[in-house]
Amino acid sequence: MATAPPLSVPKRGKPTARGRLQLILILLVVLGPMILATCMYKLQFWVPDGRSYHGAMIGNGESRADIGIAGEDERWQLLVSAPEACAEECQRLVYLVRQIQVGLGRDASRASHALAAAQPLASDYQALLGREYPQLQRYPLDAQRYLQKVGETGPQLWIVDPHGNLVLRYDGKVNGKHVLDDLRHLLKLSNIG
Repeated sequence: MATAPPLSVPKRGKPTARGRLQLILILLVVLGPMILATCMYKLQFWVPDGRSYHGAMIGNGESRADIGIAGEDERWQLLVSAPEACAEECQRLVYLVRQIQVGLGRDASRASHALAAAQPLASDYQALLGREYPQLQRYPLDAQRYLQKVGETGPQLWIVDPHGNLVLRYDGKVNGKHVLDDLRHLLKLSNIG
């Protein structure tokens, strides 16, 4: 009777070169993009020059309260701030924010419009707002705090996220189409509000 040859157990020695190469490739695939992104951010290289928004980006985490505006809303908000009297340019912005909200179409319920004024509104304008702008929210504005933080005396238009953070700022001469494009883009990217 023939006996079977003894089973040979593979020797465990040093890892093969192929195994090391596979490990290095896996690490590069996983860690490479993170290291590259960190270097791009810290060293400011390969940063695109173009931008896809029209207003001034507020990227420092400031909220409405930080610039002296009390009030809150759980939706995206088009906010007009008037540190002085709400004159012609301010009134144009109030009209514009309502038109922008209507222009959102099916997403109109995800946004609201508001006015933050430091001074009381003229009685005829107050009556007009009550009659023609029933959904316009109104907030008090601490003019001293606002001017200290913002530094602008003219009316401004802000896009505020549902958490109350300031996202974009526009001056009083802004084109409504640009604001509508920016807000649509934000609503498309956002799952909140």
